[in-house]
Amino acid sequence: MKSIKANPLQTLLADSLTVFWGDWLDLRVRIPQVAASGLVSPLIYILAFGLGLGSSIDRVAPPEVGDSYLEFILPGMVALSSMVISFGGTTFSICGERLFTKNFEEMLLYPIHPLALHLGKMLAGIVRGLLTAASVILVAILFTREPLSFLNPLFLLLLVLNCAVFAGLGVIVGLNVKSLESVGLFNNFLIVPMSFLGATFFEPSTLPAVLKVIVYLLPLTYTSVGLRAAAYRPLAEFPWYSIPMLLAVAIALSFIGAYQFAHQQD
Repeated sequence: MKSIKANPLQTLLADSLTVFWGDWLDLRVRIPQVAASGLVSPLIYILAFGLGLGSSIDRVAPPEVGDSYLEFILPGMVALSSMVISFGGTTFSICGERLFTKNFEEMLLYPIHPLALHLGKMLAGIVRGLLTAASVILVAILFTREPLSFLNPLFLLLLVLNCAVFAGLGVIVGLNVKSLESVGLFNNFLIVPMSFLGATFFEPSTLPAVLKVIVYLLPLTYTSVGLRAAAYRPLAEFPWYSIPMLLAVAIALSFIGAYQFAHQQD
């Protein structure tokens, strides 16, 4: 009787889900905490910039997208919250396993492909980001005239890709940092600047050429621009380039993460 060999892709997927399931067992008991953890900054920005500063901006220069500056920044707040939690949650999870609980070495001994280890951890980061983004979307729905605009397939696809990019980045950072203080450095010099420069509060097409180049080097820019167009613009005006750009970054980070797992020594 001939043995049936498993499809390598199916094996990779099954192994990735196995790694993800280990994180999910810990994550599922903290769903309310995870969902609420990324709400603070977006709510502050919505109140300060959207409701406070936004009323003045609307009188001087109404936004090109959305009926008000508040509506303009809401998709950016969704992008920002999913970025922060996907990156931070994934990084701290791996750091905790490596530096404190000391059970990370056991995972490195799993007889599975290093790419499956990365994908499993990345999937857990995606779920973290989506949980928080869902909370921000619920808040955003209260401030927009078209609540269903945040629930279309393009909006959700970009949101998942954004979570994948920053969860993948979180895996790589988590594998390389030597202490929690180092995580803070990455957050201060990478995530915080990107929060303000990633087109969350402005339209990048209005910037000078030099600044536009810098802004479009940031993956969050493609998410913010894409989410804004998916929520408010007609399909013909959607920036389709944002999807392959985010997908390419996520794939590149996956291979870098797989390489890191293959050569990880703890």
